[in-house]
Amino acid sequence: MSHDHHEHHHHHHSHEVSASQASSKAFVLGIFLNLAYVIAEVIMGFWSHSLALITDAGHNLSDVAGLALSLLAFRMAKIRPSQTFTYGYKKTTILTALLNAVILLVSIGILGYEAVLRLQHPQPVEGGVVAWVSGLGIIINGLSAFLFFKHKDDELNAKGAYLHLLSDMLVSIGVVIAGIIIVYTHWFWLDAVVSLVVLFIILLGTWSLLRDSLRLSLDAVPRHLDVAELEALISKMDIVATVHHMHVWAMSTTENALTAHIIFETGLSFEEKTKAIHNIKHLLAHEGIQHATLEMEEKDAPCAEGNC
Repeated sequence: MSHDHHEHHHHHHSHEVSASQASSKAFVLGIFLNLAYVIAEVIMGFWSHSLALITDAGHNLSDVAGLALSLLAFRMAKIRPSQTFTYGYKKTTILTALLNAVILLVSIGILGYEAVLRLQHPQPVEGGVVAWVSGLGIIINGLSAFLFFKHKDDELNAKGAYLHLLSDMLVSIGVVIAGIIIVYTHWFWLDAVVSLVVLFIILLGTWSLLRDSLRLSLDAVPRHLDVAELEALISKMDIVATVHHMHVWAMSTTENALTAHIIFETGLSFEEKTKAIHNIKHLLAHEGIQHATLEMEEKDAPCAEGNC
């Protein structure tokens, strides 16, 4: 294996570690920013009788809980493997993303019920206060979303945080507009309507997070990987006859694993096959497979496993 390949592999690994650390810092800062805003929203929501503010505060509180869970999962994923947990606790990052989606769906249901009741019986709302507090929300959520922008394509929890915070910013813009309209028109029912629109936007973002995290929890192939392409990549090597019994799954939101049976052409030495396995693992590392377990088989020897 060439020196360049080794350099690239180590660089790729160090990039992953630094991305994880940067993402961890983003979660800490995001938690503090959003917790401060939640407290402000709750106080002003009750004072101004605005369900839209309290709805948004409830959602932002679930975001804070989600960010805290994600941070905890990141820390747990770094714990060394043991005799019982031979992969460590890497899977907690996937389970956390799934739990966040479920928490959000429950909060959408509760707040949606409240909004429908308020729509039937509108109450006076301080539109000016609502607009000012939501204006602050645009800044807080915009800043928080920016923290995760760089890592949103690398990690599912970072993607979830980015999507939620971005939708929160858009929601805050809507609440500001509603607050200004209420000041001039006294259309108090608009507060409940904005709440329902907010919840619908959050539902759209949550659905994709639920789908992706559920897929990974069930050991489905991660979205950016294709089993047929990986098989074709390995089969291109001259000394490889075929590849079968391939399984690909996510160990965490940033690490993937693969197992496969590699059938070599006949008449190869053990050294040649060992070198080929080493080369295949490097090829797979470039495709985002951090842990590959490959079994060597001869072309004229049938696979011993019944489900091949």
